Amino acid sequence: MSVLSTRTTRPRRRARAGGLAAAGALAVTLALAVPGTASAASAPAAAPQAAPAAYAGTLNGWIIEALDVMRLNSIPGTYEGLHRNIMRESSGNPLAVNNWDINAVNGTPSKGLLQVIDPTFRAYWVPGTPNDPFHPVANIVAAANYAADRYGSIDNVFGPY
Repeated sequence: MSVLSTRTTRPRRRARAGGLAAAGALAVTLALAVPGTASAASAPAAAPQAAPAAYAGTLNGWIIEALDVMRLNSIPGTYEGLHRNIMRESSGNPLAVNNWDINAVNGTPSKGLLQVIDPTFRAYWVPGTPNDPFHPVANIVAAANYAADRYGSIDNVFGPY
């Protein structure tokens, strides 16, 4: 088996805060500086809210989003473990379907990035993700949840599972 990526650390996402927070701070400053107006200090200022995380619609983005969902649900796994298994199972194609193995012969072909069969997807699907085995993030999280239950982590899977 060859590993296609030699990356040893997970890429970091850039923070996207700042724009709204800076605009809000400027508005409060302007309200305080205008002579003859009521003091903005008498009313509590609303705390700036973080924008929802934006993920790229690419394999890298799907893995990073899945890791965030996994962290929220205490499902172990790393970028490297997910990427390695995805490349082996589907070469990164979220619409991949295995129509030749014993699962396909039995009527339940493996699907998606991590080649999950429907009964496994249903059993290990994580609420909050789309209930669709072809959805990249839902497929990754369900497969990682299954691997955690069976092997301790997706990082411990080095062959078909």
